[in-house]
Amino acid sequence: MLVKLPIEKDIETKRVLKKLATAHRALAELKGIVSTIPNENILLNTLGLQEAKDSSAIENIITTHDDIYKADLNLGGLKSLKAKEVQNYISALKKGFALISRKKILTNNDIIEIQTELEKNNAGFRKLPGTALKNATTGETVYTPPQEY
Repeated sequence: MLVKLPIEKDIETKRVLKKLATAHRALAELKGIVSTIPNENILLNTLGLQEAKDSSAIENIITTHDDIYKADLNLGGLKSLKAKEVQNYISALKKGFALISRKKILTNNDIIEIQTELEKNNAGFRKLPGTALKNATTGETVYTPPQEY
């Protein structure tokens, strides 16, 4: 279950602040390396593809890199439904990245725009409680989104 925000617990502990400094250095190093790549979209697309594939797997949308590449290049005729869903995820990631890069802030309207790109509908925020993502094989709940918003 997700904790309601803002968190009442002090999270700026010594341990967290040390990790923050380490993460900051690593991000600065990555930013420097990325600036040397002739086309930084190569890195973004590769990471986006892996994230989309792995995150989709949580929802039992299992596909291969090969299927995704073929779907992207329109090879082999019809796209598999699973590859198409992963492509929607990649497209939504790119949309979110572009929105945040341009506006430097993420709004509720941006979230809905990203969701529309992902799901190809205008569902908006869920208004009914009871949603949970479950592993189809074990029945184990993998994720329960906030229910009272």
